[in-house]
Amino acid sequence: MEFTFPWGSLLGGMLLGVSATLLLLFNGKIAGISGIVGRIYKAKTGDTSWRVLFVLGMVFGGVLSAKWLGIAPAEMVVSTPLVIVSGLLVGIGTKLGNGCTSGHGICGMGRLSKRSIAATMTFMALPW
Repeated sequence: MEFTFPWGSLLGGMLLGVSATLLLLFNGKIAGISGIVGRIYKAKTGDTSWRVLFVLGMVFGGVLSAKWLGIAPAEMVVSTPLVIVSGLLVGIGTKLGNGCTSGHGICGMGRLSKRSIAATMTFMALPW
């Protein structure tokens, strides 16, 4: 059996780390996706535009990268209602967990947050 190194995953992880670091250094903001999206409508005056641009950058960055790399979009093998219910459950889980995997796993771990270390250990240990 041959092992090939996942260069794309390594590059993606490095880009996530760099982008989270830059957002924190230049804007003083933490790149936790659930917090960014969840506060778009509740943001203080002048704090909405960067959140919208961040989300648009994630969406269009993914689309443009897939086109640039020639990756075809995955076909959905489940029903749309199941996707909607799953998305809502993920949203509820991030609210209950006070953050998402990106907030805890990337930003919180990088800041040595005890709460984020515990949260990351918990969701990484779960078998599903």
